Amino acid sequence: MASIFVVGGGAAGMVAAWRAALKGHRVTLLEANQRLGVKLRISGGGKCNITHDGSVKAVLASFSKEQARFLKPSFHCFTNADVLELLHREGVETYVRDNGRVFPLDRPGSAAAVVAAFEKVMQRAGVQVRTGVRVVGLQGRSPRIEALRLEDGTLLKADAFILATGGASYPETGTRGEVAGWLEKLGVATLPWRPALAPIPLKASHPTWEGIAFRNGTLRLLEGEGGRRISAFSDDIIFTKNGISGPAALELSGPTECARRQGRAWLSYDFSGKSEAEMDFELQHEQTQNPHLSAKNWLQRWVPERVTDTVWRAEVLADLRLKQLPKGIRSKLVGWVTAFPLGLPGVVPLERGEVAAGGVVLEAVDARTMRAHSWENLLLCGELLDVDGPVGGYNLQAAFSTGFVAGESA
Repeated sequence: MASIFVVGGGAAGMVAAWRAALKGHRVTLLEANQRLGVKLRISGGGKCNITHDGSVKAVLASFSKEQARFLKPSFHCFTNADVLELLHREGVETYVRDNGRVFPLDRPGSAAAVVAAFEKVMQRAGVQVRTGVRVVGLQGRSPRIEALRLEDGTLLKADAFILATGGASYPETGTRGEVAGWLEKLGVATLPWRPALAPIPLKASHPTWEGIAFRNGTLRLLEGEGGRRISAFSDDIIFTKNGISGPAALELSGPTECARRQGRAWLSYDFSGKSEAEMDFELQHEQTQNPHLSAKNWLQRWVPERVTDTVWRAEVLADLRLKQLPKGIRSKLVGWVTAFPLGLPGVVPLERGEVAAGGVVLEAVDARTMRAHSWENLLLCGELLDVDGPVGGYNLQAAFSTGFVAGESA
């Protein structure tokens, strides 16, 4: 029976501790916060997007090729179906949305129920949980870690150590990213933290539009206004006081920040999925068929009323009918529907991301065991690894699966 410390009481850490304890090891889980699963409780907008539905192959296909290759062994060891089976046994009922995202039933405390389920299975497996304990360093010489160092200088020795400390987003939840620095000193390769799945500030924000959603369209990232498309994602955006959030904004936040740093980022939203020529033809046909329709009312078929009220006042002096439309105004209408200008992005905040990209380079870890190369008793899992899947439960599944393998291998 080995003694094991698991550092970090999030999704990966709880699963790692549970699995290691089931194998008969003496497992202690250390969490800096006063309660476990702090970030898990706020995932998916507080509703906890547990995982994504579908086959393992389909879920892996949503990651980059390098990340999918790394995650494949762990995703087969502890699948999305396995996660849900565990939760169902503990009384957590779930449902699948049309887009494949899996959530607990929408009840008060649904996210907390997910955390409670993992707490219960750990307790039954014999995991000792210590909260309010902050680890500040590692002590050892390759090929073995000897101890963890706590804030008060205490050294905690064990046979194996599993780090599940998270990335660098949402520092108020305890994920500050400092562990990557410790690992670099041990010769474990890392990449700088960068934002992923974060809201995007806009240089020209619209505080009065806060809460308005653009739905069923595509957010586009361009090389400047009217420039080449860099990336795009079809889903909703929601306006905040200083920018945009929502699934499409979160998904494009990483590429947007990269493009912004290169001085070539511009955002627009396509409501229609049609080219300007197609939309112009459709509008001209509508002019013939329904000439007395208000141009603003036609625009509101696509763009929310509070937004059209603002842009209409800015661009048009009268309540024009379609039959009265000058060619220039018709072009404006077509442009608003096919490429509504959101403008220049501001600095995408690392600390507000649902996940952070960067961290431990995947080549530095054995994908079959989660053991750091050159270290016999150091295992790494969860968001500490350079894995940043799309929005939709993929990143939590990566945390559950890599945590399981780390616990299995410790």
